[in-house]
Amino acid sequence: MKGKIITKEIISAFHKKLSEEEKAAATVEKYLRDVKAFAEYINGGKVTKEVVIAYKAYLTENGYAPRSINSMLASLHKLFDFLGWSDCKVKTVKIQRQVFCSEEKELTKAEYARLCRAAERNHNERLNLILQTICGTGIRVSELQFITAEAVRRGEATVSLKGKTRTVFFVKELQKKLLRYISEQHITTGAVFITRTGKPMSRTNIWREMKNLCLEAEVNPGKVFPHNLRHLFARIFYGIEKDIAKLADILGHSSIETTRIYIISSGSEHRKLMETMRLVI
Repeated sequence: MKGKIITKEIISAFHKKLSEEEKAAATVEKYLRDVKAFAEYINGGKVTKEVVIAYKAYLTENGYAPRSINSMLASLHKLFDFLGWSDCKVKTVKIQRQVFCSEEKELTKAEYARLCRAAERNHNERLNLILQTICGTGIRVSELQFITAEAVRRGEATVSLKGKTRTVFFVKELQKKLLRYISEQHITTGAVFITRTGKPMSRTNIWREMKNLCLEAEVNPGKVFPHNLRHLFARIFYGIEKDIAKLADILGHSSIETTRIYIISSGSEHRKLMETMRLVI
């Protein structure tokens, strides 16, 4: 059969190319998942621009969020670039930039503090320090592996992820807590946050332990996940510094547009700002 057909061999070659580009494992997995979903949709048929447009409509009709659709299209476009099928690329879904975020999804500083206190009451010092390390530095949960005993003693960690390297600093109070923890746990080298078997804590384990704090901390479980701690760091930093370019560097973002998503205010803050304008006579 002639024409543009996505075969197992093509997906395998695409996988190899992504690995050669040193993409993060999670990124490679996402690209492949999206490509396989599209391949399943067309069920061995030819790839044309019209088919991709129909797929975009299919995703919309099935309730996929615009950002999710655009992310899936980005994966397909990556494949098309690899295969030289640029004529199959389509326009992404237009998204109006959010002015403010839903308060139901935004973790507040007070809620974060209650989560930390709940972990402390449950004698889970490891989780307590994981929360404070992510929120106190703005790192990704996948970057916790770079928080080592050596880094704690230096007062800074070198984070290498997604093809970029940056330095993450610990404030004195966090460094003091981490030094005490590694001393009590007899951790002299390597990752600080490890399981009983000595392996680095996984995203799933951290997520599960955080969810277990919700009831006692009186925090909506929908707000409680590791990445929301990073968002809280970003909002507080920007509220003090007002330097989005510097914040993007600290967070390890390649695009300031990504950073903008992190610092949008809540609906209540937006409403208070409008009240201070006093434009209704």
